[in-house]
Amino acid sequence: MSENLSNKTSYQAPSVCPLDCPDACSLNVEVREGKLFRIKGSTVNPITKGVICGKVSKYYPDFIHGKRRLSKPLKRVGAKGSGQFEPISWDEAIDRCYEGMQKGIKAYGSESVMPLNYAGPHGQLSGGSMDMRFFYKLGATQLDRSPLCAGVRSLAYRSLFGAHVSMSQEQLEYSDLIVLWGTNTSTTYLHLMKTIKKARKKGAKLIVINPERIKIAEQADLFLQITPGSDAYFALAMAATFDQLGMINKQQLADKVSGLDKYLESAVQYSVAALPEMCGINQSQVERFIDLFAHAKRISMQTGVGLERSKNGGSAIRAAMALPVLLGQFGKKGQGQIGYHSPGYPKTHDKLQRPDLLEKATRTFNIVDAADHILANDVFTHDVSAKEEKVPISRGVPIKSVFIYNHNPVAVHPDQNKMIKALSQESLFVIGCDITMTDSMKYADIILPACSSFEHKDVYLGYGHNYVQRAEPVIQAVGEALPNTEIFRRLSKRFGFDGSTFTASDEELQEQAMDLSSKTYAVHKVSELPTDSVLSTVDKEHIWLSDMKEGEKITLYNEELETRFACGLPRYDAINKDRPFTLITAAAFNRSNSTFGGSVGDGHHPLEKVSINPADAARLNIETGSHVKLYNNKGEVIVLAEVTDKVAVGVLCCAKGAWCDSSPTGQTVNALIDSQSKTDIGNGAAFYDTYVDAVAVSNRTVTTPNEIS
Repeated sequence: MSENLSNKTSYQAPSVCPLDCPDACSLNVEVREGKLFRIKGSTVNPITKGVICGKVSKYYPDFIHGKRRLSKPLKRVGAKGSGQFEPISWDEAIDRCYEGMQKGIKAYGSESVMPLNYAGPHGQLSGGSMDMRFFYKLGATQLDRSPLCAGVRSLAYRSLFGAHVSMSQEQLEYSDLIVLWGTNTSTTYLHLMKTIKKARKKGAKLIVINPERIKIAEQADLFLQITPGSDAYFALAMAATFDQLGMINKQQLADKVSGLDKYLESAVQYSVAALPEMCGINQSQVERFIDLFAHAKRISMQTGVGLERSKNGGSAIRAAMALPVLLGQFGKKGQGQIGYHSPGYPKTHDKLQRPDLLEKATRTFNIVDAADHILANDVFTHDVSAKEEKVPISRGVPIKSVFIYNHNPVAVHPDQNKMIKALSQESLFVIGCDITMTDSMKYADIILPACSSFEHKDVYLGYGHNYVQRAEPVIQAVGEALPNTEIFRRLSKRFGFDGSTFTASDEELQEQAMDLSSKTYAVHKVSELPTDSVLSTVDKEHIWLSDMKEGEKITLYNEELETRFACGLPRYDAINKDRPFTLITAAAFNRSNSTFGGSVGDGHHPLEKVSINPADAARLNIETGSHVKLYNNKGEVIVLAEVTDKVAVGVLCCAKGAWCDSSPTGQTVNALIDSQSKTDIGNGAAFYDTYVDAVAVSNRTVTTPNEIS
């Protein structure tokens, strides 16, 4: 399709959704007069089967062709954050990038440069190929991106089950008990819903555990509106109860599970009698939970990212995942955990990203601490095994250049005002690379316009399944936009990085992304995969953990986690709630993280909504539609009240990913989140350990960030 784009005015073409979502939906794109006109789902992906979320079909055409689209390189001509830029040529833009980075490198070395990127597009090429080669060769500061989202969950899974791919979505149809814990499945795992429906028709029971009464909770046989952050306590109390009731066959588990005795001995300290106070779960709900587990023959479980977002997050996920294991729920179709598929892909990251180009070891920063590092605040390791725990990770080298791409840190990082302060420094050289003008791009000195996924070729691996898809461009690049790969080829050339490593074409990079030489695959080169087809890398009928080697065991006590985090066993640490409300910032239905945050309201951003319990609303004289100020010592945001018992007393829920102009304060709920609050393992961002005050304000009230006390 791509070779004849300039000769066509109206056509349809296959593509793949690149958003940070488990399913990588296959798409059918209708193009008219060279522009995206309509996007529909296609049946190529057997998971998505023609169904896509509303935001993709509604917002993508404007996202690609609207007034926020970046189509020329820009240089800043006003104050940082003002959004004042003027166009420049690509040659000038690349030269200015080189000069800006070189200024810091000459004074402080190459570690003064830091990439600040995450998972904007999920293509293997746009998400991490030529860019990684560039920063490795440069010797820039490296970034640990996993703590921002899902890294704790992955670490928790691996600590129990190693590098074994999880159960396929399709197999959930054979489960007779489905547990959805800390996940809003209808929003974040849309296509799992139809499989749940199939299982339900066959008689499967459904348990939903979530602080918010989400849509699927209405269908549940048991809904537990658990107190935020208390999941680990509840799961451990259930483990102890299972043992006390004789539900655990220890002899049967002996050959398959290690650390069982230690685990159960530790779990005894968590009392069922304390659950009403600790977790908001009453005795009848506990009895129903136990009964459902006791009578189930095939239990499947999905633990969502929401479960990791507290200081007890790693323990909560491990303790939740352990419950079916304690009952021997593995080894049969329909038994297993859902949502860990990375090991099932034949990825060759080292070949694609070339970490060997790093000539000497450099420091690695936690992405959650990025603003502190930019501001030169001392940041110490949270790894208890570190030999030099009191030495700042920065080692005295300041960050003088930041390269933001595939990311909108102002909108998605905790402690938003700290990030804004960091990026506002005139002494900091900021390069921005994006498809649209985001909140973060406004702080860049140079902006490089990037192609969307519809304008370049790429390879996509869904993280909710094991199907590979390939995409070709369906429209020509908008304006002067370039693919990420070409942008970093040009930067590499300007820095004098030569050779085939830095000139490799996208066709060559595709082949370096995966090794398909195995005879078990239907094709043996990525280029052989048609764009209207998928490649399955794991049989959907594969039985979870059936590939465990002799002597390999599920690990309930993990020595590595004990060494690194003093958390070999899951545990619950008491929560210090210092303000009246716990603020939960869950996924939005009309955004993918912050993507499409600038596409709502036809240029005018309506206030975000906050759910508040009727009892709290009555006490504060708040009604549905009232303007409410949420605030703490870090920031304040104006939101619109929705009075509902979907949240418990003392809990507020507001969607994440909004942009700054959605509130007259110029801040979003991320301004209220403490970046120093970390999870028990993995040093993840504890987004849900956020405590705020709430007050009704006049609809005419407008505050500014400078008025925060």
